[in-house]
Amino acid sequence: MRLNKFLAEAGLGSRRKVEELIKSGQVEVNDSTVTNLATFVDPQKDIVKAGGKTISIEEKVYVILNKPPGYLTTVTDERGRKAILDLVTVEERIFPVGRLDMNSRGLLILTNDGDLAAKLLHPRHKIPKTYIVKVNGQLSEEQLKVFRQGIEIDGRKTAPAKINFEFRISSFEFVYEVVLTEGRKRQIRRMFEALNYRVLDLKRVQIGPIKLGGLKEGSWRYLTDKELQKLKEST
Repeated sequence: MRLNKFLAEAGLGSRRKVEELIKSGQVEVNDSTVTNLATFVDPQKDIVKAGGKTISIEEKVYVILNKPPGYLTTVTDERGRKAILDLVTVEERIFPVGRLDMNSRGLLILTNDGDLAAKLLHPRHKIPKTYIVKVNGQLSEEQLKVFRQGIEIDGRKTAPAKINFEFRISSFEFVYEVVLTEGRKRQIRRMFEALNYRVLDLKRVQIGPIKLGGLKEGSWRYLTDKELQKLKEST
């Protein structure tokens, strides 16, 4: 199989991430550094190393986590900050599919299945992600229309989104359901900021067919076979 596919299936990250590892000279095949993305390897015969460690393909693992605020969506942090894998205890080397910023919370999918991760993240599949968002004001009908049509961020308009008013908490706290099919950095926060609102709380509750449900904050569980089947069908 191709080297990038092998590394992704071994749990080193998405196809894009492992391609960066290869191009940066961190991967060896049979003690020779390889930087060619078109390299093929035989998992039964070739010895593949990344960062000096021998790599092998592990059994596929699929986990969901209810991320609390204050945790980085990363495997480790060189500055010693709290990371999501501090909360998940599995033997396999898993990585998050997509991100939630440090102050956001809710549903994350973690796996060592690089192929599935790449499909879930690829824009062409338009996997919907649902969020419950508390903001410091109520949007007008015109602002809701602008939000749904897309808002320009960094010179590029966001994809059409769904937004529906849920309920009012107080005179300055309003809750909305937002559904996106793309995942730009801090996208929801920046969309509301563009309309002069501030996000007070952001929680992701669904990715494609996978729902957070009653999973407690800070807890994780394996996907069921039925959930995994639906997730694969969604791509």
